[in-house]
Amino acid sequence: MFNVDDRDRVRDRVLEMAAADPRVGAGAVVGGLADGDGDRWSDLDLTFAVSDAVPVSEVLEEWSREFGAEFDASHLFDLPAGASIYRVFLLPGCLQVDLSFTPAAAFGARGPRFRLLFGNAVDLPQAPSPPATELFGLGVHHAVRARFCIERGRWWQAEYWISGVRDQALALACRHRGLAVAHGRGFDDLPPEVLAPFDDALVRSLQPEELRRAMTSAVSGLRRESGDAADLAARVEAQLRELTDYSPPA
Repeated sequence: MFNVDDRDRVRDRVLEMAAADPRVGAGAVVGGLADGDGDRWSDLDLTFAVSDAVPVSEVLEEWSREFGAEFDASHLFDLPAGASIYRVFLLPGCLQVDLSFTPAAAFGARGPRFRLLFGNAVDLPQAPSPPATELFGLGVHHAVRARFCIERGRWWQAEYWISGVRDQALALACRHRGLAVAHGRGFDDLPPEVLAPFDDALVRSLQPEELRRAMTSAVSGLRRESGDAADLAARVEAQLRELTDYSPPA
C-alpha cells in the first residue's frame, strides 16, 4: 500500500506539470487534504484552471497520457460536473489520484474543502445539501423496490435496496446535524445514540424473514429521521405501513 511519502511525490510531480503548462493558470487541492495533512489513507485530489481559450478535454487527455505513463496509473472513470471534468486514477500501491480541470472563468470553491495553491479563483455559490424531501423521497422509493424484490424472491437485489433505505435515513440524520451528507462521509460522526438503532437495519443473511426484518428497521429509521420532510412522511405513512406489513392477505 502507498505511504504518505509516495503521495507527496506524486503531488509534487503533478504541480511541476502544472507549472510547466502555460494553459494552466491556477491550482488547488480539494477533499480531505484541503483541510491540512489528511491522514495515512487520504486520496490526492488536485484541481486546475484551464485558459478559457483552450478546451478542457485537450489538457485532460495530454495530462492523462503523461501521468499514466509516468506513474503506471490506470484511468478508472470520468465524472463531469458542470464545466469541470474529474478524472480518477488508481496508481500502484492503491493510491487514488483525482485530477480535475475547469475553465478559468468557472474555477473556484464549490464547497468548504478547497485550498488554493497558486493562481486565482472566482467566487462561486456553495453547493447546498440535498433537500430533506429529496433524501426522504429516495428512501421511500428504495423501500418500494425492496419490498417488491422480496416478493419476487430476488434476494440480492432486495439487500441492495434495503441498504439504500438505511443509507438515505442516515443521510437525513447527517443533514439535520450539519454533517456531510454525500457518500456516507458524515455517518461515522453521528452521535452513538443516533447510530445504534441502525444496527438492526443491517441485512445479516438473505433469508426472506431476515430481509423483511432489516427492511422494517430501515423504514423505521427513515421515519425517525424525516425531520424537515415531515409533511412528505405524513403523506406516505399509509404506504410505508403497507410496505412493512407482511401479514398474509385476507
